Amino acid sequence: MLLILYEGGLAAGFGQVRPVLGTAVSLAIVATIITALIAGLAAALLFDFSTKEGLLLGAILSATDGAAVFALMRGSKMPTRLARMLEGEAGFNDPVAVLLVLVMIKLIQHAHYGVGQAILFFARELAVGAAVGAALGLVAATCLTRATSAPPALSLVASLATAAIAFGAATLLHGPGFLAVYVAGLTFGGMRLEHRPALLAFHEGLASVADIGLFLALGLLVFPSQLGDVAGKGVLLALIITLIARPIAVRVATMFSGLSRSERALLSWAGLRGAIPVVLATFAVIAQVPRSLHFFNVVFFAVLVSALVQGSTVEFLVRRLKFIEA
Repeated sequence: MLLILYEGGLAAGFGQVRPVLGTAVSLAIVATIITALIAGLAAALLFDFSTKEGLLLGAILSATDGAAVFALMRGSKMPTRLARMLEGEAGFNDPVAVLLVLVMIKLIQHAHYGVGQAILFFARELAVGAAVGAALGLVAATCLTRATSAPPALSLVASLATAAIAFGAATLLHGPGFLAVYVAGLTFGGMRLEHRPALLAFHEGLASVADIGLFLALGLLVFPSQLGDVAGKGVLLALIITLIARPIAVRVATMFSGLSRSERALLSWAGLRGAIPVVLATFAVIAQVPRSLHFFNVVFFAVLVSALVQGSTVEFLVRRLKFIEA
């Protein structure tokens, strides 16, 4: 997951994301929270979960997947502005989803844990993660640009070390390492680097292997014998997220962005789910949340529907809405 986030930030670079940063952050925070809320309430009704358990599952399914979105954007003819919004959202909303999952786990396990504490925790974590990532990305890029005689291989190792140090430093400061890694990648990628093509190719390869590993983990954690019990409701929940929760969330998050109805429709449809919910579902299992093992079966259908239905039709929608960019 860290490799995927870092590669996404490195490939985008802060300079390319800056013009749409406000909208991307709004999508990452507002849209993710609204999606989690709607999906969670729907899950509670469909699967007879408690409200808190349903909202935990909604938080797990709330984030769009960085690897899926970044891969889609590489071969897409979508307008650059919308592509950058989606890439920025996909990078920023993974840490937001992680924090939502952690907050819901605390609410389930500790009856005295209140909303005020959750909001304070959320704000502090985001601030620490962003600050650590920006600082380390800037330091690493500055050092590399001055080390002009350094061999290309050293640049690759230094870049990978930057991601690892960003995660570790943010974690030690009680911040979200996931956000720090993405922001470090954005900052690092926004600098003028002599060996940039080699860096991008190196991290793209690592991210692809990491994504394969996450999907393999999903396959190992899902039991086919249990899928039949949640198949219908799992597909229905996935459709609710795709057709109801996501469009509403995008509409609210982009209310003041000046986007057209067609642009919002494309942003809604291109918000793919992928391997990230697999990682988030493990948090609930490790914390021994009741019925958390059932979450993997639901996640399986959410990922399946998103990949088959949305992933295969995004380019058709781009052409249909006449958004093709040469």
